[in-house]
Amino acid sequence: MNIRSLSRRWKWQPVLTMALTLAACGEPIGGVQLATSSQQDCSIQSSEIFSGGPGKDGIPALTNPDMVPPGASGTEYLRDDDRVIGLVVGNEVLAVPLNIMWWHEIVNLDVAGRQMAVTHCPLTGSSLVFDRSSLAGAELGVSGLLYRNNLIMYDRNGDESLWPQMLRGARCGSKTGAALKMVPAVEMSWEGWQTLHPQTLVVSSETEFGRNYRNYPYGDYDRIDNRELLFPLSGIDSRRPPKERVLGIPDGEAGRSYPYGVLDDLGSIAVVQEDGDVIFWDSQRQAAMAYYRVLDGETLEFRVVGGQIRDASTESIWQVDGLALSGPLAGRKLAPVAEAFVSYWFAWVAFHPDATLWSAP
Repeated sequence: MNIRSLSRRWKWQPVLTMALTLAACGEPIGGVQLATSSQQDCSIQSSEIFSGGPGKDGIPALTNPDMVPPGASGTEYLRDDDRVIGLVVGNEVLAVPLNIMWWHEIVNLDVAGRQMAVTHCPLTGSSLVFDRSSLAGAELGVSGLLYRNNLIMYDRNGDESLWPQMLRGARCGSKTGAALKMVPAVEMSWEGWQTLHPQTLVVSSETEFGRNYRNYPYGDYDRIDNRELLFPLSGIDSRRPPKERVLGIPDGEAGRSYPYGVLDDLGSIAVVQEDGDVIFWDSQRQAAMAYYRVLDGETLEFRVVGGQIRDASTESIWQVDGLALSGPLAGRKLAPVAEAFVSYWFAWVAFHPDATLWSAP
């Protein structure tokens, strides 16, 4: 499916560059009103902001949707290889499927005393979970605007500042420069998450919106070698396929990225050790995540032995969610790198042009 047919599918209006200036900060921008009291210019380039068409809340975010166990009514839409964003919050284990996120992009959750926003942008393939406490618990909504093809969120506290997802902070309005703290999450297949966490709950399809959650609404947009984007983006980096998933660890405009294809070449189970952290890869579950290697003051060394991740000190066996499954450290967990997240390669490098692209030695 090409861009023109995608536009017809969503009934989007012609692409419109939003001219965001200091004088316009009090004017409606794509249906979102910025507070005139802020008198702040946006800190991102106006030429890279586009109206996504549906307008403010045209893609409706969810708040505390019904969560049900696997196999319950409302889970029929899920296939084993569908991808989910997996969370462990206190004693709560939750899965938010991308099937839900294609249609809603944001799920606000209040769980175990935590106020979070699970977010996914289908155009950039990016899944990030945020702590909403810095917004006084305010819900996040879909603004209808896009920056470098990426979801721009807005808060519903009243001033409606704009928060580009992959920038992880406000870039327009009174809260410009404020950062959103991330909550660690692991993206993997639904079957893979269930086998790790059979007690999980998952978002039910029985929402008030009546969407077909089995249907991916973007045609072949997510095909790994598809170079078509919905909105202009200068210079797609050709070092990796544009829609390949990467695990990225940001550091300003720099950081590190680990392409799924390169990780998969290492084997069905793999580890990549850096100075202070380690990447676990599980091909069957199509999952990668970064963890800090220090446990109880000791920096652990990891290796793959017989298709299992083991630490050299105790020979305990570890799984991709950072939990020691057996051995002397059974039940212990590595601290995840909360800032690590999954996105398409083209989007990762657009937001982190100075990042290192990891390649197997």
